[in-house]
Amino acid sequence: MSDAAPRPGRSANRRILSLWFPRLAAERLLRAEPSLADTPLAVVGETGGLRQITSLTAAASARGLGRGQALAEAVTLCPDLITRPAEPEREAQTLAALRRWAGKFSPWVAEEGAEALLIDLTGCAHLFGGEEALFAQVLQDCADLGLTVAAGIADTAGAAWALARYAGGGGVARGRSGDAIDQEARATRSRAEKRHWVKGGAAPVPRGAAGGVARISPPGGLRQSLGPLPLAALRLSPDTTAGLARLGLRRIGDLWGMPRAGLARRFGQDLVRRLDQALGIEPEPISPAGAPLHFAMRLSLPEPIGLEADILAGLDRLLPPLCAKLRAQGRGARRLRLEMTRAEGGIERVEIGLARPADRPENLRPLFELKLDGVDAGFGFDTLRLVAPVTEPLHGVEHKGGWAVSEAARGDRPAGQALDDLVSRIGARVGLDRITREHPADSHIPEKTSATQAAAYTAPAPDWPAHPRPRPLTLFRPEPITAPDTPELPVSFRWRGRVFETQAAQGPERIAPEWWLDDPNWRSGVRDYWRVVTDGGQRLWLFYAHGGAISGGWFAQGDFC
Repeated sequence: MSDAAPRPGRSANRRILSLWFPRLAAERLLRAEPSLADTPLAVVGETGGLRQITSLTAAASARGLGRGQALAEAVTLCPDLITRPAEPEREAQTLAALRRWAGKFSPWVAEEGAEALLIDLTGCAHLFGGEEALFAQVLQDCADLGLTVAAGIADTAGAAWALARYAGGGGVARGRSGDAIDQEARATRSRAEKRHWVKGGAAPVPRGAAGGVARISPPGGLRQSLGPLPLAALRLSPDTTAGLARLGLRRIGDLWGMPRAGLARRFGQDLVRRLDQALGIEPEPISPAGAPLHFAMRLSLPEPIGLEADILAGLDRLLPPLCAKLRAQGRGARRLRLEMTRAEGGIERVEIGLARPADRPENLRPLFELKLDGVDAGFGFDTLRLVAPVTEPLHGVEHKGGWAVSEAARGDRPAGQALDDLVSRIGARVGLDRITREHPADSHIPEKTSATQAAAYTAPAPDWPAHPRPRPLTLFRPEPITAPDTPELPVSFRWRGRVFETQAAQGPERIAPEWWLDDPNWRSGVRDYWRVVTDGGQRLWLFYAHGGAISGGWFAQGDFC
């Protein structure tokens, strides 16, 4: 393989810092429960129905446990193991907090997976006294936070990733191959090297030699830094790594002289791509996470207030600038919360929801007026804070000419906007989730032809599909009626304590159950529906169930009146 140098100005001047927190989930729990510092602690997650260890403390690792180990095996090896369930959301919040902390070293910080960060240090290291001083500052900060970290600095993201995880002796894999010599007993390591060495390939590097690999690669020294590392440092799949090991290729340096075409033909393009990314031949951009949108305004009052009129006056001071911030980002508020801090302590909260995004004070103020009646001011509020925790993109409205504006002024508001305003006002009283609307559903079963959805989060249903046969205005659960157990329509029947005489009828309309679903309501088999007019003028929807898993008979399910 040719020794292609990186292009000037692309990766030759870039410096990437990779931070890996291998015990992030477990050490997050230790920060909340310091008393467990010397106790074996493991975080357990579920993968494919199997409970496995996803993170563990140093005390648990010292007892012979490892990541990916089944919980039953771990408990057998360590009976006093303390476990906690994995909490991906809180772990993501912890990593986001670390991303904000890493912003002190560079503004270009990106999350990599659930336990790592990538930081572009280009042009930033000299502000901390050089890369060595910055590296030491990172380790010291993480030690102060009680976090275990592995770091690496190189010209490319792939090389920094490899140095953070594999430099300094041994890899991170939990396997029992000849590469992971550091995982075996001291007395067997020398024999393990000979036992797993394949003739024709590079001999495994002893632990002492691997420890000589620096975690800070000098500029332009990618090949020298990556050469002694195992092939897994290229972020290859286990199958690819095992296939290369069968050929005697165990270190990245073993690939320098190999033909690229042969590697790509036998192991796929991913091997060549990962190698090029590590060497800087193929670019690997870092996409930093953008700052989350935050819309909030605060008003500190010189004297406590408690009257509703005063609270609304303060709200009038907060709404215009908040709406201006929303319009500047092209967003509208779907949920707003007014937090009022009492002078004696405590917070009173009033929250409103909207059926459509809004960014105008005149649309928001009336909703707050409806919910300020039951506010307990105590000795008065000295701080008001208005926050929009839920926002959505708000598309602009096409500007109209003078004639269209005058026509709109003479007419009423659009029906959709008037309905959304009504839903918002009612929702301020009873809750938005309690206001629903029906939408057509794709099913031939009568009780499944519509779906109930929240009106605040869905648009009105379009024209309902026309059904070839009329359906009752009122549809209820099937109620048994007293009639002869035969498919022929009864001349008279008893329902709800009354006797009805059949005057006219149309049918039958046969409806079969959904055979691919086990619906308990349709275990009585195929149904024959009839539209029946009784002697009292009632127009009922009756059906005869032919029987299936349970017995059938005659039932009433709807009323056309």
